Amino acid sequence: MFGFRRGKPAHTPAFLWLLWLALFTLGNAWAADPRPATAPAAFDLQVQAPDALREHLMRHLELLQYRELQDLDREELDRLLGSAHDNALELLATQGYFSATVELSVQDPGPPEALAAAASTPSTTDASAKPQQPGPRWTVLLKVQPGEPVRISRFSLQLQGEILNSNALAAQQKDLEDSWALRPGTLFTQAAWDQAKTEALRRLTANRFPTGHLLRSEAAIDTDLHEAVLSLTLDSGPDYRFGDIVVEGTRLHDPELVRRLAQIPPGTVYTQTRLLEAQQRVADSGYFDSVFMSLDTQGDPQNATVRVQVREAKLHKWVLGIGASTDSGARLSSEYTHRKLPWLDWRAVSKLSLDRETKTLGTELTGQPDTDNWRATTSAQLQRQLGGSAPVNSLMLRAGRSKTEERYDRNLFLQYDHAITQSSPPENASSVSANYAWTRRNFNTLPFPTQGFGLAVELGAGLTLGAQREPYLRSRARILGFLPIGVSPERSLASTPRLAWRAEGGAIGARSNVVLPSTQRFLTGGDTTVRGYGYREIGVVQADGSLSAGRYLAVGSLEWQQPLRSQGRTTAWDAAVFVDAGAVANQASELKAKVGLGVGARWRSPVGPLALDLAWGAATHRWRLHMNLGFSF
Repeated sequence: MFGFRRGKPAHTPAFLWLLWLALFTLGNAWAADPRPATAPAAFDLQVQAPDALREHLMRHLELLQYRELQDLDREELDRLLGSAHDNALELLATQGYFSATVELSVQDPGPPEALAAAASTPSTTDASAKPQQPGPRWTVLLKVQPGEPVRISRFSLQLQGEILNSNALAAQQKDLEDSWALRPGTLFTQAAWDQAKTEALRRLTANRFPTGHLLRSEAAIDTDLHEAVLSLTLDSGPDYRFGDIVVEGTRLHDPELVRRLAQIPPGTVYTQTRLLEAQQRVADSGYFDSVFMSLDTQGDPQNATVRVQVREAKLHKWVLGIGASTDSGARLSSEYTHRKLPWLDWRAVSKLSLDRETKTLGTELTGQPDTDNWRATTSAQLQRQLGGSAPVNSLMLRAGRSKTEERYDRNLFLQYDHAITQSSPPENASSVSANYAWTRRNFNTLPFPTQGFGLAVELGAGLTLGAQREPYLRSRARILGFLPIGVSPERSLASTPRLAWRAEGGAIGARSNVVLPSTQRFLTGGDTTVRGYGYREIGVVQADGSLSAGRYLAVGSLEWQQPLRSQGRTTAWDAAVFVDAGAVANQASELKAKVGLGVGARWRSPVGPLALDLAWGAATHRWRLHMNLGFSF
């Protein structure tokens, strides 16, 4: 940052003089013609053919590599044209045109001396114009008459090897035939043929037969009938089953931890999907920075060793973070992780988070998984949260067991809640509850889903503490879905318009005079719930106009997402139109929806999905800007 003091002359630092000199020199360089003199091309190639064939020839024709030769003479060019004729026919055959005709001719624009003299003559209409470089000495014209293409008439696929004695034969044969892309009537191309063979082999080796290989393949082309007869023979190799797991690279942790995370019992039938899922589970555990898992196919196929190479994560990790959202303003966080507590072998994660609405200090201890991948967990959290009309100070203690999988999460836990609402008069309440939480994620891809759904359900039974001890039941459910509209084989799901919909509901069953901690009740509103309203701005309005959490919650949203295109390609941006509605009340009959509607934009950024929305709150008659980064369910 630069500055000055009033009334005294400023002394220019030496580096500013050097910066000015560098900019002056660079400006002079830009003023000069930056284009170096380049020698003219020996010839220019023009191809007259259908668009797809012309593009293919201009990309692969061998003649193009000689275009820049400066010492190329006409005799050598004529020799190259003979080779180019055969090369063009070969390239056309790879696209299914085996009866094509090719004509090559050369147009001579004149002797090089005359072209050079004409190019060096200045323009009479622009005195500042520079002499132009001479053009190519020849123009080569390639004319293509493609003729009738070859189409596939028949296809046969045979399997050999141990699969013939396996109960998987019929299912595997059907899968390969159903997935075969080159159906009768399809245009034959070499690229499609190679791709189809590769896909068939990939499908064979994905389940039970990892050493399967291509035994024979033949494409018989009849150029008179313009037909191709395809045949493919695959050898399955032996049927494999998982054996022992051998772990390399562990130092801090016992190799048994990797085996429990992998969940591959010896004797299990090999599938590539199961191996990849096991690798992902180990990688997602947080104990390792890298994981590579492979099947050793050199030993006994019925007891094949699974080799796992890992690089352990550092024992200690400290992360500082900053962020911002329209719900809570600027955010500062600090997180410390100890991956192996002394004596316990548990992982501890402690976090401090500060923003405009919420201040949180918490820690969570997580045990290592057992043989069924369940972990013991315990946590504690202190929080000060704004929302409604009064701040809430709360304490939460939790202990239980959890299981996390690729698509499912399960949690069983006991929880103690104590909340003090700083209203007038203050509200002080405590409770203890037993809870079960279940989550299913069925999205096609994360973190940018375009199809599928997620469903989460929480059920709890509790007892209030203090002078008034009363039982209560608590339930909450939410669902989020993406439904593509107008799906077609010609475009991907990312380029297909979609309807994003979500719903959320919650209910507490208790006597009307029971005082529950406000952290067990409901508020809504904000970036990810009901847009057009502030964070936790929708609740139960009291007689004095203040806002408090309620016993019933209902939220719904419909959003149309339209992918944006530029120059014929789908961009990383979507446009959105949405309507949200939400309500909170102490009686189900008193639920009255507050509606928000607006427009927005979605960006598939390198760090996750970014949502920008401008929403109108129908109840407040105000516009509100919303921004949210990331996707979680």
